[in-house]
Amino acid sequence: MRLTPRELDHLALHQVGALAQKRLARGLRLNHPEAVGLIATVVLELIRDGRRVAELMDLGRQLLGRRQVLPGVAELIHDVQVEGTFPDGTKL
Repeated sequence: MRLTPRELDHLALHQVGALAQKRLARGLRLNHPEAVGLIATVVLELIRDGRRVAELMDLGRQLLGRRQVLPGVAELIHDVQVEGTFPDGTKL
């Protein structure tokens, strides 16, 4: 199987997101890379489901709260940029 660099990035991101989901399910708090990975992974899946950009922005803000991340992590996450393909083209 040959994957493009973009596909490899998405695969690595998905692995981080899946790990973060497992850790959350066990009651663990997420560190910065796990939190960003989880948000990005969920947003990418919602893009595949056909959600609109404005809806994704709102959902992305609500995915994790301070109780799900380690102390100080919430202050580190200002923006999570995800590049996705929509019916009208690729957007960041």
